[in-house]
This record gives sequence, C-alpha cells and structure tokens, in this order.
Amino acid sequence: MRAMNLTLLTDLYELTMMQGYFKNPTDQTVVFDAFYRTNPCGGGYAISCGLSQVIEYVKNLNFTYEDIEYLRSLGIFEEDFLEYLAGFHFTGDIWAIPEGTVMFPREPMLKVIAPLMQAQLVETAILNMLNHQSLIATKASRVCHAARGDGVMEFGLRRAQGPDAGIYGARAAVIGGCIGTSNVLTGQMFDIPVLGTHAHSWIMSFPSEYEAFKAYAKQYPNACTLLVDTYDVLNSGVPNAIRVFTEMREAGIPLTKYGIRIDSGDLAYLSKKAYQMLCDAGFPDAIISASSDLDEYLINSLKQQGAKINSWGVGTNLITAKDNPAFGGVYKLAGIKNAGDEEFTPKIKLSENSEKITNPGNKKIIRIYDKESGKIRADLICLENETFSEDEDMVIFDPNETWKKTRIHAGTFTLRDLMVPVFKNGNCVFDDNATTMELRERCMKEQDTLWDETRRLVNPHEVYVDLSDKLYDMKSKLLSQVAEG
Repeated sequence: MRAMNLTLLTDLYELTMMQGYFKNPTDQTVVFDAFYRTNPCGGGYAISCGLSQVIEYVKNLNFTYEDIEYLRSLGIFEEDFLEYLAGFHFTGDIWAIPEGTVMFPREPMLKVIAPLMQAQLVETAILNMLNHQSLIATKASRVCHAARGDGVMEFGLRRAQGPDAGIYGARAAVIGGCIGTSNVLTGQMFDIPVLGTHAHSWIMSFPSEYEAFKAYAKQYPNACTLLVDTYDVLNSGVPNAIRVFTEMREAGIPLTKYGIRIDSGDLAYLSKKAYQMLCDAGFPDAIISASSDLDEYLINSLKQQGAKINSWGVGTNLITAKDNPAFGGVYKLAGIKNAGDEEFTPKIKLSENSEKITNPGNKKIIRIYDKESGKIRADLICLENETFSEDEDMVIFDPNETWKKTRIHAGTFTLRDLMVPVFKNGNCVFDDNATTMELRERCMKEQDTLWDETRRLVNPHEVYVDLSDKLYDMKSKLLSQVAEG
C-alpha cells in the first residue's frame, strides 16, 4: 500500500476544538467508540473494512511544514498552538474489529483510547475510511451471496465517486467476496486479480463482428470472452462467437477460459438461448457472463428464472452502494479518565430517539458461537475488565426488551473477543499481514458463521446484540441520574 500523509483530511472543527483544549489544558485520557446504528441495504449484518488504511493514516499522522503554513494562512490558529502541531504525534491506543469480520449495529468497530486532543483529531478520517469501505464490502457480500458461488467481478471504476472511492472501493468489494476488479491501479496496489473483456467500440472499429472476435481471440486465446450484444445477441453475436471458438478448436488452441458476455436485453431469456446454441455447437463449458446495472436483487431474480449465467460483472450499483449510499458510522465519547484515576468515568449521549442513546464506558465485544454448528448465537457488549467462561451458563437479554432472556448452557458454546489491539502507546502492534485475497477468504469464512435467515436479502433475522449486566446497570444508572437532574 502507498503511504500518504492525510493529516489534514479532517473537519475544521476538529482543529478548532484542539486549539480550545490546548488553551484550556487537560490531562484527560478519553475513550471514543466508532460504531453504526443500522445495517446497510436492509441487511442483517455488515462487513468490517478499511482498517488497513486507518493504520497507514495513523502511522503517518504528522503536520508537515506545508500543513502548518496553510493553517497559519487561515488566520484562526495562534502561534503556540501551531508550534504544538509541528511536533504532534499519536501516542494513544486503538482497538478494532479486524477487516473481513462480520459485525452488527451498536458494536464498537473501533475504539480510540488517547489524550483528548489526539482522539478528537482522528475522528473524521477514521469515519471516512471505515464508513466507505465497510459499506462497499457489505454490498459486495450481498451481491456475491445472490450469485450463489458464481464469480463476481467488480467493474465500477468509471462510476465511482472519484479515484479514491474507485481504488479503495474495489479493494473492499474483493474483501466482501468479488474475485477481482477491472481497476488496474487497485490490482497493482493490493495484488488483486484484474479482469475484463473488451468494449462495444472494439467490435465497431472492425469491418465486421466476426473479424473483431477473431482478432481478439488471436490476441488473447487464453482469456477469450467475447461481447456479443453490440448488434444482435442471438442472430449475430453468439453465432460469430461460436464460429471463432470452432476455428480455435480446429486449430488446436486449448479453450481453457472462454465464453461470451451479454451487456443488455433480457438477460434470463438471452442467456438460456445462448447456452443452448453453445451446447448444440459443442461448447457446453463456455462461460456466460452478464453485466448491465446488476445488483443482488436482479442477480437473485435471474437465478430464480433459471438464467444460464455463471459469471457476473457488477459496476455502478456495487461501487456506489446505490440503494444505501452512506454507512452512517458515528464516533462518540464513552469515557474520561483524569490523571491518577484507575478507571474511566463513563459518559453517555442522550437523545429523544432511543436508538441514538450511546453505550457508556470502556467496552469490548464477546462473540458467542454455537459449538456444534459454528454459527453466531449472539454478541455481548461488555466492559473491558469483564470475563466469561465457556464452562458456565450464560444468561443474555435484550437491552431494550429486558424480559426477553436466553440461557446458553455451558459446553454448548464458544467465546471470542472480537476486538484486537492495533496501536499501543502510539506504536502499531497489529501483526496481521494478510493480503487482500487472504482477507477475502477470511470474510467468506466469517459469513459462513451467519445463519441463513440472517443472510436473507429481504427481512433478515437480526442477530442478538446484548449488553452485559454490568454495562446495562451502568447505562441505567446514568440515565436515571440525568432524569433526576
């Protein structure tokens, strides 16, 4: 990955608040949680993504001479504060859910424990990176689930919201399940397979469709996927493709990776007709790829219609997450500790909307798996110093409807701490050197821990995210104190 100084990738108010803290010195260490409230796309889960870029951002967090000069030019920062920024570096701790992991609403996907000014500065960039990439990874996982094991190619660069969204969105899509991307720069940066065929303009630049296909097959005999809808799929495109495949076979050229792509029209009808034509000509193993404004719902519908498509190119609706263009992650203060204090004083944000009331304190997430199936039973948000045993029964309850309780019997479940240390005292301690393709495999295994009901595209079953007794009592006490004035 290319290191880049993104220190000024922040909202102005982060810096003006920092100056306010600087002028009113405090020795407070704080806990901030980054979390989201609602699963994107109406789904039952989300995929954590973007941590790798967060790590590079924090590693390179420093104000350059040019940065300081620019801030000075704004006329709102005093010289002593600018001198402080010139020597700034991050000294705090960061914990996070690893990339490719399944996660659920209200869980801290990342927490920052640091001096107040430092924790304030990193808010905007962290949310920018986690929100966008987690959104695209989640959308990709839904698209790939709908494809039922077929290869899905990310084709969205030209419709992405700028170069960075195209680059990191493509990486996130691969982590979410895509087999590769059309984005060559992403391929270079993250060692991801790059994929593609040719455009309609290739066909149109030749005297005939057949000549265009023949030239392409000659150039790329080992990756010969021909776009057949420039003129007429069934009366021209497929017959000309079959003609070229036949000539290749007669010439002794191995047909190892070959097929057709359909980019318009009734994809179910055309793919079934094309498949029959290919079979009749002796090419039953030809790939039939489809593109054309696909998403998980259309792919699922095409599957139900018996479409003979076994490869999918998904662009606009994936790279923009068109039906849910923002992830909605937030960054909220959860605790403050003054010098000499052993514990954090919990903080809570109230709202007339109950879903916006935050969970206080320094927290962690315990994931509870069914021992026999390996599926997720529930997640438990608890205080950092709490411990639980697989050898004892666990009773969990819905924090909003507290009468809903579940007893999980000892010996029937396993436990996992979901968050891992990423930075300690400003030093990166995260030793996950997984490649993007390895993260994709991790993500596929993570999705296997979901029940089928949770992976439904419409009206999925929600995984229980409960609070421990101690955290629930802490939250209730704070709410009561506020209510009593």
